[in-house]
Amino acid sequence: MKQGILTINAGSSSIKFALFPLAHPISPEAEVSGQIDGIGTNATKLVAKNRAGERIADQLIAGEAVSHTVALDAMLQWFLEAYTGWQIVSVGHRVVHGGDRYAQPIVVDDTVLGHLESFIPLAPLHEPHNVAGIKALQALLPEVPQVACFDTAFHRSQPDVAQLFGLPRALTAEGIKRYGFHGLSYEYIARTLPQHSHRADGRVIVAHLGNGASMAAMVNRKCVGTTLGFSTIDGLMMGTRCGNLDPGVILHLMETKGLTVKDMTRILYKESGLLGVSGISQDMRTLLASNKTEAREAVELFCYRIARELGSLAAAAGGVDAVVFTGGIGEHAAEVRRRVCLQSEWLGIRVNPEANARHDIVISAGNSPVDVLVIPTNEEWMMAHHAQTLLAL
Repeated sequence: MKQGILTINAGSSSIKFALFPLAHPISPEAEVSGQIDGIGTNATKLVAKNRAGERIADQLIAGEAVSHTVALDAMLQWFLEAYTGWQIVSVGHRVVHGGDRYAQPIVVDDTVLGHLESFIPLAPLHEPHNVAGIKALQALLPEVPQVACFDTAFHRSQPDVAQLFGLPRALTAEGIKRYGFHGLSYEYIARTLPQHSHRADGRVIVAHLGNGASMAAMVNRKCVGTTLGFSTIDGLMMGTRCGNLDPGVILHLMETKGLTVKDMTRILYKESGLLGVSGISQDMRTLLASNKTEAREAVELFCYRIARELGSLAAAAGGVDAVVFTGGIGEHAAEVRRRVCLQSEWLGIRVNPEANARHDIVISAGNSPVDVLVIPTNEEWMMAHHAQTLLAL
């Protein structure tokens, strides 16, 4: 019987999954991967593709207000029917917040689960769904070990001063600090970079650019600074999230417009960013193709904020030897990379236009003192690797 490690990335209305054949080492290519969309509705859909990229599932999941448990049960039933002779030996879960307690992946037991539930106030829009995914798989696969992999863990290597806010010390003691996120993506880049650059152990700045976006500075492949802080709306402007914002704006809007916390949460997380600035779309492809002023301004602001943060992170790292673009936009939007690098030439960054247009892995010019690379991230493989390593599979 073939054995595999399942990975789960559970959100509020969608679940991404992948199965990696157990091997030494585990291949970065999943045997099967897919997504369940529309959780909580009566139009929940499962889509999956095989290793060759061929679609092998496209089906509705019956029921109204389909829960995470029902959705994952349908996924497992489909998998067992489509992949007879396979056994799931572990499940790796992406968990957004590990608080101060977890700087490494951990096998989930009742104690750990209690800790994860205690972190929900730190990430109320993400953590409840991560926990729901773990509970659902525990019920469906009671004998299979579940491993929690934390998006905050990679950033625990930051200096203490980089994690502090200028707030009363008592609030810091309550957990109000800069945590950082997208850690599984950064960890993957840190592991992979030596294959592509001899400057991998130097001062490296990674831009994870997608609907959610952040940047991180690494020295010796350890995080020394990142743009996301206490929440997932800090730092860069994103698809629908505002990014860095003067907190006085929030106080002003709540006082003058009578907005509630719920109102502000909706505005800052769902109605801002590329979508809010453009009034057109959160999709970078749509905005780059548009000739409307609002679309151009949204793209310009997105690139400007990245270039600003690149300079800030270079200061945190003491310089820059390499820049890596990853994530959906970072990997596919050559125009965004071009603009960011052009605004960052003062740091010594030089890009080969043809290599950038081809989306080559190395896009820096031959005379560039800074390596510039495009490396696809693989958070799913990172989870599978952690599960295998932790359980000695």
